Amino acid sequence: MTGTRRDRMMLRCGALALAAGIAVAPLAAAAAEVVATGVVRVDDKGPLPLSRLRLPPPDLGFAGAELAIADNNTTGSFMGQEFTLATAAVPSDQAVAAAEAMVGEGVRYVVTLADADTTLAIADAVGDQALVINARAPDDRLRGEDCRRNLLHTAPSRSMLTDALAQYLATMRWSKWFLIEGSHPADKDLAEHYKASAAKFGARIVEDRVFEDTGGARRTDSGTVQVQKQMPVFTQSAPEHDVVIAADETNVFAAYLPYHTWDPRPVAGSAGLEPTSWHASQEAWAGMQMQSRFEKQSVRPMRAEDWNAWVAIRALGEGAARTSSTAFDKIVGYIEGPDLKLGAFKGDPVSFRSWDGQMRQPILLVAGDMVVSVSPQEPFVHQVSTLDTLGTDKPETTCKNHG
Repeated sequence: MTGTRRDRMMLRCGALALAAGIAVAPLAAAAAEVVATGVVRVDDKGPLPLSRLRLPPPDLGFAGAELAIADNNTTGSFMGQEFTLATAAVPSDQAVAAAEAMVGEGVRYVVTLADADTTLAIADAVGDQALVINARAPDDRLRGEDCRRNLLHTAPSRSMLTDALAQYLATMRWSKWFLIEGSHPADKDLAEHYKASAAKFGARIVEDRVFEDTGGARRTDSGTVQVQKQMPVFTQSAPEHDVVIAADETNVFAAYLPYHTWDPRPVAGSAGLEPTSWHASQEAWAGMQMQSRFEKQSVRPMRAEDWNAWVAIRALGEGAARTSSTAFDKIVGYIEGPDLKLGAFKGDPVSFRSWDGQMRQPILLVAGDMVVSVSPQEPFVHQVSTLDTLGTDKPETTCKNHG
C-alpha cells in the first residue's frame, strides 16, 4: 500500500470513529506544563498541648496541600497543566536548607509552616527564585516592618484574629474585658493586639493580669485537682467584667480557665471562644463538602494549618487556570492582583491585600464543637471590603515592599 493511499485510509477511519463518538487518541500527547510546589514544615520540640486532642497529626499541613494539589490537577488535566508537591518536615535549623533544596529542584512556590524568624530566613534565602507563602506564623511584623516582596500570608495575622473576636464581643455588648496574659514574649505580643482591638472596637480592659509560667508539670494525675483550687484563686478580686480574655500564645494556662474562674463569666481568646482560620465543625458555604473530601483523603478532621496550606496552593491553581499559563510571573501577578476572588468555603471569597501580602478572609469564632459566629460582623463596614475591617488596613501599614 502506498503512503498516499495509507494516509487516505487512516483519515477515513478516523472520520468514521469520530462520527461514531469514539475518541481517537493522538499519536503523541503533549507533555503537561508543570507547576512545582513545596511545603516546608518546622517540627521543633516543644511542650505538648494541654489536651491530647490537640496533638498535631504527622501529616499536619501536608494533608491540606495534598488536597489542593488534587483539586488543582482536576482542572489542570483539561488545560495541560500538572501540579506537583514536595514536602519536608525538619527542625528550624534545617528549614532554609530544605527550602533551598526544593528550589534547586525546580520548585517555584514554597509554603511554610514555621515561626516568624524561620519564615523570614526562607524568604530571604530563596529571593526572587520563589514565592513563599506563610501558612502558620501570625506575627504582624511579617506583614509590617519585616515584610518581604516575595512573601504572602494565608495564616491570619494576630491583629486579624483579635479584631474578629473584638467585633463579635462588640455586637454582644460585652465591652468590659478582664485580660489575662502569659509571661512569654509571644503572649505579651498577643495581649498588645487584644488591647489594640479593644480600643478599635470600643471595649474597655478593666484589668490586665499576668499568669507567670513557673515551668511546673502541666499534665499530671493531680492536675485537675490543682487547677480547680488554683485558678479560681488566681482570678479572684477582678473588677466587674463581662468576659475573660486569655492571651496565651504559648499554651500554658488558657485551657484551664473555662469553668474555673472566680466569677461565672465566659472565656474567649486562647480558650473558650477562639478565633481561627478553620475548624472541623465548619459546614456552611459548602464547608461540609470540603470536610468530607478531606476526611476521605486523610481519615481525620481538617485543621487550621491544613486549610492555610490548602488555600495557598489553591490560589496558585486559580492563577494558572485564569491565565491559562504556568509561567511564574503570570501566576504571581494574577494572585497578587485585584481579580483573584477564590472561593474558600467561608462565605466571602478570599484575596491578597496589595499593601502587605496578607490574605483577607473571614475568621471563624469557635467554641467546643461548634462555629459560634463568623467575622467580620454585620454592623461593621468598609469602603473597599468588609474583610479589611480585620487586621491592618492600607492607611495603617508599615510594609514598604508591597503596594
